[in-house]
Amino acid sequence: MSYLKPLFRHPKLPKNKLGYTLKEYEGSLSTLCAGCGHDSISAAIVQACFEMSVEPHHVAKISGIGCSSKTPTYFLGNSHGFNSVHGRMPSVATGASMANKDMVYFGVSGDGDSASIGMGQFVHVIRRNLNMVYIVMNNGCYGLTKGQDSATADQGSKSKAGSINPFQAIDLASMAIELGASFVAQSFSGDKQQLVPLIKAAMHHKGFAFLNVISPCVTFNNNPGSTKSYDYVREHIEATSTLDFVPEMPEITASYEKGKSTKIALHDGSLIQLNKLETDWDPEDRISAVNALQQARIKNEILTGLLYVNAEWKDLHGVLNTYHKPLNRLDEADLCPGEDNLQAINARFR
Repeated sequence: MSYLKPLFRHPKLPKNKLGYTLKEYEGSLSTLCAGCGHDSISAAIVQACFEMSVEPHHVAKISGIGCSSKTPTYFLGNSHGFNSVHGRMPSVATGASMANKDMVYFGVSGDGDSASIGMGQFVHVIRRNLNMVYIVMNNGCYGLTKGQDSATADQGSKSKAGSINPFQAIDLASMAIELGASFVAQSFSGDKQQLVPLIKAAMHHKGFAFLNVISPCVTFNNNPGSTKSYDYVREHIEATSTLDFVPEMPEITASYEKGKSTKIALHDGSLIQLNKLETDWDPEDRISAVNALQQARIKNEILTGLLYVNAEWKDLHGVLNTYHKPLNRLDEADLCPGEDNLQAINARFR
């Protein structure tokens, strides 16, 4: 059966700190079109989790509907997964997080799933600063229904059928920053060197981490005139910074190109180290980040890299002051504090 991966792996494959090889982080064989950018994103997630030595069973993958939402089948096959309703992934992710806050949550969505039918849910999951990694695999079209333009298709972009999109695109990265997302990055599926450290940093960020990844559809939106094609993106990409994720233990040094550098500490003490390429851009300043995106848009450039981060805002559990234990691990002692404590609680309402 062609959809099954071979079980054999070279016995001397590299292992991480847990003793796992990449095999333990892979999923089923992809049934997406050959060359689909989504598969490159899945591979980047696998690489990031392997290098960070994440226990696969500590990860939950939640998706909506669409080509992008099929991908959780193709990575982290030993993790938890839930394929939800079109545009409703954030609600399921919120419920799961409230029940067990110790898990690492990956929300996988597409431009149709987030920028159209799921827009309302997208807005509110940002507003609540849910602790999750939210990845949009953005190809500017509806690949499952023969390539119609999506809400993120750029004005003037030409479809495979030859039609020109007359509407302005919804800029998900700018919107996420405006709505208060505490971590916003943008990347390209064909740039694994940039994407892997961005995913690592997003996983360590305590709060809503949004990654908008341009992911060309090779079947319906990779034609001349498309602004989401491989050729167009490679010609118009402009990186904000060279980024490297530095784990808390032990200290790791890395060489960077000449230029101004900055380190940003996350909640757990982990660091994001940046080497600035843009002179008028500050990753901790929302206005600076939005301006950088708008300037790039005027110049027909696609700005990639870490755009904005705020490590000070509380995530949803911090805002609601939830119990330190996950709800699914509460025992009788946690749920029943005893008669004296109950009497004291009742007395406050008399």
